[in-house]
Amino acid sequence: MFELYHPGTSVLHRLPAGFKILTLVIAGTLIFLASDLPIVAAFFAATAGLYYVAGLTLASAWAQIRPVVWILAVLFVAQGLITGWTMAVFIVLRFASLLMLAGLIALTTRTSDMIDAMERGLWYLRYIGVNPAKVSLALSLALRFIPVLATITRDVREAQKVRGLERSIVAVAIPVIVRTLRMSDDISDAIEARSYDPKI
Repeated sequence: MFELYHPGTSVLHRLPAGFKILTLVIAGTLIFLASDLPIVAAFFAATAGLYYVAGLTLASAWAQIRPVVWILAVLFVAQGLITGWTMAVFIVLRFASLLMLAGLIALTTRTSDMIDAMERGLWYLRYIGVNPAKVSLALSLALRFIPVLATITRDVREAQKVRGLERSIVAVAIPVIVRTLRMSDDISDAIEARSYDPKI
């Protein structure tokens, strides 16, 4: 459930995990600095093209956006009414591009490789008394939880829809929180059972 990696032999699969994470950081920074719609649209198209390079389908790209499509829809309408529809398209494409790029990295990178790469990249934290292994584990778990939380929310909404409660924030939020906390306990138990003890 926590492993999104899709096995493959493409160029993207073979790239080092550290390089892909660094690329995500740089690309995310550049796209937020961009101020023109054509640039963001080109970035979106290029990201979609990378799915083809990785041997993945556009359905895989859509799967990265689908859990938050209703949020993007609300954002689109709000921005359209406040700042104009061109800006609304710009903002939605920017967020969708980042989600697709982050999803692409998760689909082409093993979780273990991602953890190792982040641990190596955060080596300097040792000088301020922070354990890079623990930080990288926390970051990787946070990345894994994003799609998992989306799945939990979708399941809860479908269950509450049968009861006619899908529009109730409380009826959806409370089960999501409870299931998330239970999952956190399960992960904690699994880590402890494996005697995980990062070097200090």
